[in-house]
Amino acid sequence: MAVFAYKGRNASGGTVAGTLEGDDSGAIADHLSNMGVTPVDIQPFHGVSGSNAKQADWLKHLTAKPITPMDLMLFSRQMYTLLKAGVPILRALAGLQESTQNPTFAALLQDLRESLDSGRELSTALRRHPKVFSVFYVSMVQVGEMTGMLDQTFIRLFAYLDFERDMKERIGTALRYPSFVVIAMGLAIVIINLFVIPTFAKVYAGFHADLPAITKLLLGFSAFMVSYWWLLLAMLAGAVTGIRYYINTSTGRYNWDKYKLKLPIVGPIIFKATLSRFARSLALTFKSGMPILQGMTVVSLVVDNEFMRQRIDKMREGIERGESILRTAVTAGVFNPIVLQMIAVGEETGDLDGLMAEVADMYEQEVKYEVATLSSKIEPILIVSLGALVLVLALGVFLPMWDLGKAAMH
Repeated sequence: MAVFAYKGRNASGGTVAGTLEGDDSGAIADHLSNMGVTPVDIQPFHGVSGSNAKQADWLKHLTAKPITPMDLMLFSRQMYTLLKAGVPILRALAGLQESTQNPTFAALLQDLRESLDSGRELSTALRRHPKVFSVFYVSMVQVGEMTGMLDQTFIRLFAYLDFERDMKERIGTALRYPSFVVIAMGLAIVIINLFVIPTFAKVYAGFHADLPAITKLLLGFSAFMVSYWWLLLAMLAGAVTGIRYYINTSTGRYNWDKYKLKLPIVGPIIFKATLSRFARSLALTFKSGMPILQGMTVVSLVVDNEFMRQRIDKMREGIERGESILRTAVTAGVFNPIVLQMIAVGEETGDLDGLMAEVADMYEQEVKYEVATLSSKIEPILIVSLGALVLVLALGVFLPMWDLGKAAMH
């Protein structure tokens, strides 16, 4: 089959273009007509084809600019503005496609337009791009289409994505300095063992004296690292590979997600951030009119923690059996008494979405405070660790010299 480049107009009058394979231009015209596109121009495509086309597509995919969370945030905010102003979805997508500075996102918007032209709903078109639009995002858009509140859905999604971005930036900023110190300490240990201690070992060998135990330990470890550095690298790579493989299993993922919630210092932050994400997502689904069972199913996919996901699934199963949200929340065993009391009041007053938003705000404020003080909590541990490292190296390296100096003075 030959490849043809076509230009045409869809049912709404918009211009569409692309390439199709067919026996001749007539077959391409028939195919476009079945798609609801009126052909304007059909010409043989003289670009690459076959294996060269696949290679060009691979190179284009490799060098393509990725779609960032900021692109998704701007898309949500702009869609809210355009839909609120009464702009049709197809025209809104066309305007965003022309204004975006990211070619990859422009191609995605073009695919959304073509999907809508073929009769698909917006949520169905979004579902074709799971790497960009999460299950939660697509489900919220679907509920917005069902309730006729698509513009409000997009502004709520924008607020949700902005919260996620803010939390990641705060945690990254708080961990930047400790990470730098830990990396510097690791590099210092490697350099000292490979280059510094071997020099002192030659000096000590000429003394023919009995060395302290700590010095023998340092010299032995340095000699092992110099001789078997490749083995240490292989062990490190094997350990990292094994841990990643274990975490990718269902049991390993569950155990790791459960364990990291109990880590010192950072564990409470991860736990509260997860609960805040859960409460914010649940409040958003309630406010958008999503049924509670569907909302719990969607929210369980948002928390990004297998341990919490199973707890939420148990809550959903309890609600499905007819139990109240309060009872299932108590059974889950992850909420503190204040949150349980707010859930109880929300059920009694029928304002559960508002109360869950309050829960999310409460956890969000706690996370912000703990993230702001994270560096001050980690710094004493780093200082003590650095001091212990310097002390061990100083005693191991200079203690023999000190003993020899005292012997020479006597």
